[in-house]
Amino acid sequence: MKTRTKKALKTILPIALGVSLVAYSYLITSPEDRSQIVKYIREADPLWVLLSLGIGFLSHLSRAIRWNYLLEPMGYHPRVRNNLLLVLSAYFANLGIPRSGEVLRATGLSTYEGVPFQKGFGTIVTERVIDVIMLLIVILIALFSQTKIISGYLQESGLGLGSSIAIIIVGVGGLFGVLALLKRASNPFFQKLRDFLRGLLEGVMSIFHMRRKWAFIGHTLFIWTCYVGMFWVIKYTIPETVSLNFGQLLVAFVAGAFAMSATNGGIGLYPIAVSKAITLFGISAVSGDAFGWIMWIAQTLMVVLFGTISFLLLPLWNRDK
Repeated sequence: MKTRTKKALKTILPIALGVSLVAYSYLITSPEDRSQIVKYIREADPLWVLLSLGIGFLSHLSRAIRWNYLLEPMGYHPRVRNNLLLVLSAYFANLGIPRSGEVLRATGLSTYEGVPFQKGFGTIVTERVIDVIMLLIVILIALFSQTKIISGYLQESGLGLGSSIAIIIVGVGGLFGVLALLKRASNPFFQKLRDFLRGLLEGVMSIFHMRRKWAFIGHTLFIWTCYVGMFWVIKYTIPETVSLNFGQLLVAFVAGAFAMSATNGGIGLYPIAVSKAITLFGISAVSGDAFGWIMWIAQTLMVVLFGTISFLLLPLWNRDK
């Protein structure tokens, strides 16, 4: 009973939080501002939105191709078509139940391509570790390119540059402390956690031993270039955001990335986070809100459309399974 309650809460709470944030963003804007935001959304050039969707689709296709580079050393060669449909279905599933998409991908790969669930899921975990590393790299680039603006914002929020550095040092020190504790721990739980982390590290390091490691790295860079690119082109849908440069948009991109992980598909929080980041660079809150909503609506429509099609095509194209 407790397990069911926990699962229900994990599903319901992020959605409830997202809906609450939508209501919050509605209440904090005046009728005039809401009218202007809706006007911007309606007048957004569909060509730029379609270009953003096209770039997003290319990132999913690249991820589907890259997946085979992780499976190949284990002797499996799934069809890229199935990989793509499973990737798109997984993103769609995550809109409803967080992290369910990863289980769906591994299950589908087992059903349609005969890859054991554990091995398929292991490659997906490795992908997620790579994504975290890439996000950290993007965050560092954003910090170095916009140090003055970010440090100024932190000072206004009561955190000076010295305090921020101190927090980072304490955090890194704490991480090394935890790793040292895990290394010496004899408790069964901590031993399992240590083995799990070791497995993740081995999964990441295995990239450098695979036959097509440079192709894997190339696809990884391409995927994240697409993520930033689909965000970049949306700036041309709002007159005021056209002037934003790469570094400034990268800060907003990072804010949106964190928002996406906090609620299902970033519902409610994504437009708020992106808008707050954009307004740091002198852009009005109305234009920032419009940018955030256009980006979120475009991404969500893409996930829903492609995900629905994938759910329908998977069993049709694999009737023999």
